[in-house]
Amino acid sequence: MVTEVLEVTMKQNNMFDIHNIRKDFPILHRTVNGKPLVYLDNGATAQKPKVVIDAITNYYTNQNANIHRGVHTLSREITIAYEEARKTIQTHINAQHAHEIIFTRGTTESINLVAHCFGKINVSAGDEIVITQMEHHSNIIPWQQLCEEKQAVLKYIPINEAGELVLEDLQKLITSKTKLIAFTHISNTLGTINPVKDIIKTIRSLSSAAVLIDGAQAVPHLKPNVQDLDCDFYVFSGHKLFGPTGVGILYAKELWLNKFPPYQTGGGTIKTVTLEKTEFADSPLKFEAGTPHIEGGIGLAAAIDYVNRIGLDAIEAYEQQLMHYATEKLLAIEGVRIYGSAKYRTSVISFNVGTIHPFDVGTLLDKYGIAIRSGHHCTQPICQFYGIPGTIRASFAFYNTMEEIDLFIEALKKSIRLLS
Repeated sequence: MVTEVLEVTMKQNNMFDIHNIRKDFPILHRTVNGKPLVYLDNGATAQKPKVVIDAITNYYTNQNANIHRGVHTLSREITIAYEEARKTIQTHINAQHAHEIIFTRGTTESINLVAHCFGKINVSAGDEIVITQMEHHSNIIPWQQLCEEKQAVLKYIPINEAGELVLEDLQKLITSKTKLIAFTHISNTLGTINPVKDIIKTIRSLSSAAVLIDGAQAVPHLKPNVQDLDCDFYVFSGHKLFGPTGVGILYAKELWLNKFPPYQTGGGTIKTVTLEKTEFADSPLKFEAGTPHIEGGIGLAAAIDYVNRIGLDAIEAYEQQLMHYATEKLLAIEGVRIYGSAKYRTSVISFNVGTIHPFDVGTLLDKYGIAIRSGHHCTQPICQFYGIPGTIRASFAFYNTMEEIDLFIEALKKSIRLLS
């Protein structure tokens, strides 16, 4: 009944039809261990709609050539298509210039690029970098390494029991030596939506430090506006936004790209080369050495066009319904503890059941065709805060249904009985 009411409400509000949307995702119609696939591991990677698969197939079938180099027809055509993909991404996140969009291999490489280049020009012994206790390892380790290399100081904004940042500590942490502050838009383990714009306003009032936002978990659920946020860097991965693996985005303000040295060097990054000296190209080419993941960029643009046709507002509203429904069902099960109860959350529920190990639950759920994630989710500091080895994580996308949540809950109950 809840499902029927929700579907009627969505249609009345000119939102999307979940049944038609599911037809766009071929993998959702397969079985696992003889059961219909229920895919609730979207925080790790999202499934791909047919338009993305078709865009990649079309590239290899009709357009395969290298970019930015050839004068022949195929090369010219695919160069135009690739640069149009860059413009699609620029428009989607409201960057001021297309050359502020750098294609990378993913969020991890984007953060490493910033850490490497920023560290070279703007970090010295005694300087400070601030991150948070809820970061993915990809937004911790590069800064640890940079601070070790430069003899700089790494500070952390703590979290509270609800899984929210203790922002009262921010003013104490920022000093005249603070060079950069990096934090996630949405936690991949807790689902917490951080008040990014307010945090950046506070930072700007206290410091000239640069700000990097890890948007890997945010972009599937909302549309970031980088000019409105006033961040210096915004990073995300294509595969979490229903696009291909192996492609990601670094947005960086033009002033930083003009200052940064190349991250890698080689073909495509240069203006001129002599045996004595190299003059590098301007952004974005300066940061895109070698042949890029061409079909990845084109596939990512196709994914962005797809979610924009549906509408991020409609997606966000529907996913909130899924999360609240699943939360209610989980809390009705004896022994379940959900980690993180932030006021603003989305699409991720991490939980444990008594003393049962998360891996045991995940293994049994797979027998019922339920795909969830078990472990520390590359956020060991969060697990250390709660004193646990890991969690069971269910993460939702707009192609999931209430019926799938019901199947998940029933399979979970059966698993608990077997493990108790």
